Amino acid sequence: MTDFFAGIPALRYQGPDTENEFAFRHYNPDEVLLGRRMEDHLRFAVAWWHSLAWPGGDPFGGQTFQRPWFGDSLDHARLKADVGFALFDILGVPFYCFHDADIRPEGASFAETKANLDAMVDYLAEKQARHRTKLLWGTANLFSHRRWMAGAATNPDPDVYAYAAATVKANMDATHRLGGQNYVLWGGREGYETLLNTDLRAERQHAGRFLQQVVDYKHRIGFQGTILIEPKPQEPSKHQYDYDVATVYGFLLEFGLEREVKVNIEQGHAILAGHSFEHEIALAASLGIFGSIDMNRNDYQSGWDTDQFPNNHAEMALAFYEILRAGGYATGGTNFDAKIRRQSLDPADLVLAHAGAMDTCARALKSAAAMLQDGRLEALRAERYAGWQTPAAQAMLAGGLEDAAARVTAEGIEPEPRSGRQERLENLVNRYV
Repeated sequence: MTDFFAGIPALRYQGPDTENEFAFRHYNPDEVLLGRRMEDHLRFAVAWWHSLAWPGGDPFGGQTFQRPWFGDSLDHARLKADVGFALFDILGVPFYCFHDADIRPEGASFAETKANLDAMVDYLAEKQARHRTKLLWGTANLFSHRRWMAGAATNPDPDVYAYAAATVKANMDATHRLGGQNYVLWGGREGYETLLNTDLRAERQHAGRFLQQVVDYKHRIGFQGTILIEPKPQEPSKHQYDYDVATVYGFLLEFGLEREVKVNIEQGHAILAGHSFEHEIALAASLGIFGSIDMNRNDYQSGWDTDQFPNNHAEMALAFYEILRAGGYATGGTNFDAKIRRQSLDPADLVLAHAGAMDTCARALKSAAAMLQDGRLEALRAERYAGWQTPAAQAMLAGGLEDAAARVTAEGIEPEPRSGRQERLENLVNRYV
């Protein structure tokens, strides 16, 4: 048991006019949009690493949070889980996510570390049996410990590759046992610092083979969840091999995994790659590899991944529009890969950060659903490409270059440019947000 959140009530929907700080204004889990409950659309998850394990440091300063569960024993890890499920109950979230290093202490050997993980999986299984919150996805931390300084699957040392395989295997087993709906691979160190000491071809081949082994193991143990890769361009590495959605898709094609692996897209990573969040979601959906999202935001005055809670519903509306256009989540969800600021010390800050983010996403979802239901954006998009539905256009695609070229003289084609109507479409979107 824990009294960390003593005096903080479970949050309930009270509507947009409520003055109650500890209530939802827009997130009504039972509200039906496009035939589905809001909770089932959004599938919120709390990130164990930021909300429970992060000590409040930054690149220029250390720990600012004093939490009673900070420590290296299993007792500390169990207390952290108690606090975590208390938070989940207050928020009413259906899911959580973890790295192995978040939930168990590091041991003096791999065997000891795995024993700690197994003990905590037992404890989390007991927690899940008594609470409504379940596991959305698990993953392995292959970036924090010094053994991973030159990567995991892409490490020049085959012993590190083997250690990474053992670590991922243990965490896939843990995720499978806890009923996780996905397993995520985030290659924070799968990249390079300098080309001067890097064999790009070897590292790419090793990364591809590792992922093939992960997929094979998934099928051997009967894991029904989705394998996800989380793209990121850089930070901490100078360059990472999973730069963005397009790069990941090319990688999956190369190793025959495009039907086996999908992507978990983070808002902050999309921005670092020079894209919009909605672009990465739309591209993934068009390629058939959209899986899940990590919801956060960056500080646009900073050049790095600040992992802040979202607070701009207009910015999020287009992202959720693309998710709805894609048919919504299957096994994925909206994981708050976000952390409170290092000056936000109080337990209430942690609760209210999530509450505000959940309201922001709910408000964005409602705007997105209204836009999709209205249908004008899709009608105008279809109108712009309507010419491609004619028999002549389809025949041109089916024939050769000379057949397409012959149309110009045979039909006297002199194309006249047509407006893309961008500002009109932006005005239409603004009616809903």
